[in-house]
Amino acid sequence: MKENYQRLMDDIIAGHVKAGEKPTLLLHSCCGPCSSYVLEYLARYFRVTVFYYNPNMDTAEEYQRRMQAQQQLLERAQYPNPVSLVVAPYDHVPFAEAAAGLEQEPEGGARCTACFILRLEEAAKAAKEGGYDYFAATLTVSPHKDAPRINAIGRSLAEKYGVAWLPSDFKKKEGFKRSTILSKEYDLYRQDYCGCEFSKGHLQP
Repeated sequence: MKENYQRLMDDIIAGHVKAGEKPTLLLHSCCGPCSSYVLEYLARYFRVTVFYYNPNMDTAEEYQRRMQAQQQLLERAQYPNPVSLVVAPYDHVPFAEAAAGLEQEPEGGARCTACFILRLEEAAKAAKEGGYDYFAATLTVSPHKDAPRINAIGRSLAEKYGVAWLPSDFKKKEGFKRSTILSKEYDLYRQDYCGCEFSKGHLQP
């Protein structure tokens, strides 16, 4: 039976609301536009730290441009709970190593899986080291990203590092549509490819 990740997340949230709790959450973010709706949704229930770690970016300039859009969002948006930001330095080498031998894979294939693992594992490590209650990712807001695959990776890493994964499918409830509206509202740079050199020419908002 297909899992409803949105419902699973909402059930977890409901339990914390009932208990009067505001857990801590380390949220891996791929970019400002994707995080716009996700933060609007989650910052009501969690104390969120945005974790910007994306070694898949093909150039330092693109990395900086997306990071600046992330900062711009946090400066302009208003959330019921404070949202902080952690930015990792740009380093494309880990992605190049993860993608080695997978260069000819189609977009959305095994190379993307390796990329998801790379970024989410770093988030899981940071969440463990920082003592966060949960870690999660904005990736599932995109209609181009496979939510079951991302959630399976998150759950596996949760077991490995001993920190809870917050399941999600943020494209539900018209999350992607809302992210496009918020991106325009906050005048955010919205990229037209996922980020790596192999994804250019494939529209990946």
